[in-house]
Amino acid sequence: MDKENELIRRSDESLADRLFQGSTTFFALLIPILLVTMVVVLGFEAWPAIRRFGLNFLTSSEWNYADEFGALPYIWGTLYSSFLAILLALPVSLGVAIFLAEIAPLAVRTPLSFLVELLAAIPSVVYGLWGIFVLAPLVQRFEAWLGARLGFIPLFAGPPLGLGMLTAGVVLAVMIIPTIASVSRDVLLAVPASQREAALALGATRWEAIKVALSNARSGIIGATILGLGRALGETMAVTMVIGNIRSISLSLFQPAYSMAAVIANEFSEAFDPLHIASLIEVGLLLLLITFILNLLSRLLVRRVAAAGGSGRR
Repeated sequence: MDKENELIRRSDESLADRLFQGSTTFFALLIPILLVTMVVVLGFEAWPAIRRFGLNFLTSSEWNYADEFGALPYIWGTLYSSFLAILLALPVSLGVAIFLAEIAPLAVRTPLSFLVELLAAIPSVVYGLWGIFVLAPLVQRFEAWLGARLGFIPLFAGPPLGLGMLTAGVVLAVMIIPTIASVSRDVLLAVPASQREAALALGATRWEAIKVALSNARSGIIGATILGLGRALGETMAVTMVIGNIRSISLSLFQPAYSMAAVIANEFSEAFDPLHIASLIEVGLLLLLITFILNLLSRLLVRRVAAAGGSGRR
């Protein structure tokens, strides 16, 4: 009787294990299936534009709502504003992360960490309103001052409009600082304290000990940066409200521009021509592919940096 009960118990455990393994495998496969489905569906809907324009869609600046569509200004605006946001946000985010993980006392660390993470919960439309009514007038005055002194440089050429690439970059930077700072802080806290203590025992200063921690956490910091970049690439509402929404390709930070997400949000509900709709869907497909490629490259970079760090420690 005991043997029969033991066999039944083992059979139930084996069935439960198989069910658990099967369900988790199914959930894990949902992610690549979902991604492939999105690419296939978007590709199918965008096929009229893909067949009509081919690679010229990536290099053309025409967008006449009739028979000619090109996404180059939108690609330029998306990449330019996103990388500008990373340049502005990364130093601030690292400073916040270092302060929270290495310098701040516990009584300050907890509430300040909560406030930093709270920034990520603010809706993007609120950031857009803040950008229009608060940031844009300040940026306009700064552009006027900067243009009067450095206007001969293409980067600072043009009229000080307030709404343009610089304002969009600053708004995006503020939006991605919580993501980069929070992840970088967690990565720094995960570095063993023995690394810092060993550096201090060898006569290093506190800053040199922090540099040791940063060196050990660099792969995680790179991952946090790419995570913030992905957020910036896909941001829609806030960028739409402050970037100016003018199709242009310019190095000037003062020049209004257009992003891929913004053109989809602005025009999709009013698009009636099938070719126009297909072109907007192709813009969405390009945005998905750009985000996927950048994340893939970031994974390779993180793996390479981690491997180099591991070989260096050995």
